[in-house]
Amino acid sequence: MKRVAAGFGVNTYSYIFDGSAADTVARLADQGYGGVELMFFPGHLWPAELDASALRALRKLCEARLRLVAVNMPNVDMNIAAAAEEMRSYTLDLLVQFVRCAGELGAGGIIVGPGKANPLFPMPRDRMVSHFYRALDTLAPLARRVGTRLLIENMPFAFLPDAETLMKIVDDYGDESIRVIYDVANAHFIGESPGEGLRRVRDRLSLVHFSDTTRQSYKHDPLGYGDVPLTGLASVMKEIGYTELPMLEVISHHPDSDIVESCRRLQQAGFDRDV
Repeated sequence: MKRVAAGFGVNTYSYIFDGSAADTVARLADQGYGGVELMFFPGHLWPAELDASALRALRKLCEARLRLVAVNMPNVDMNIAAAAEEMRSYTLDLLVQFVRCAGELGAGGIIVGPGKANPLFPMPRDRMVSHFYRALDTLAPLARRVGTRLLIENMPFAFLPDAETLMKIVDDYGDESIRVIYDVANAHFIGESPGEGLRRVRDRLSLVHFSDTTRQSYKHDPLGYGDVPLTGLASVMKEIGYTELPMLEVISHHPDSDIVESCRRLQQAGFDRDV
């Protein structure tokens, strides 16, 4: 198991109800993974629940046992491009806390959703982009100051769901420090070819998420439960110069066994420690 796990990172989504981030880091380190992406979630990892001593202890644990690749957050609960100023302010306040926490923990990046549109009657695109940019005006310099990076993700429920529009809006903002995390399952769900999407985001790509879904029902299942096409993706990632660990963002009630089986499926598809 440890030989299989060493070439992959694990997002802690499946563990948010089972214990603290520190407990989960130790659990995943014991299983032999190469890196971790911690989820911000109350009771698991939440700035208001952690004093400076607890943050230092968690950072030392990650530095000693399991590299902290990135931190992530419950994007469904938050919206930096909302119509209501109160929601935008609330979200931005939390994001500022998250970014500062990411810096204190020594995380390589912090994953940020670009915001969500009303699916029935969305705001005009330019207004949402303006709200998104205004949030970046605060978050991007803060991330640089605390020593981490913003990673903007392609999300089906966000107003920039595909690689092309995501890259265009981020490029137009004009800050080279802002990076992209590409989620293969998210791309597949909206009908985007993950291989082509990876090529489109290559200039800003810092991290790739793997899980499974179909195009009929949005999931982040263990690999093998849906129909995300893995064939050829390892070659594409080598082609574009991806050097970070593939990150498993699997949501499961049996994560220990399901995530290692997902790692095996990635290995069978050509992923190894050299990816």
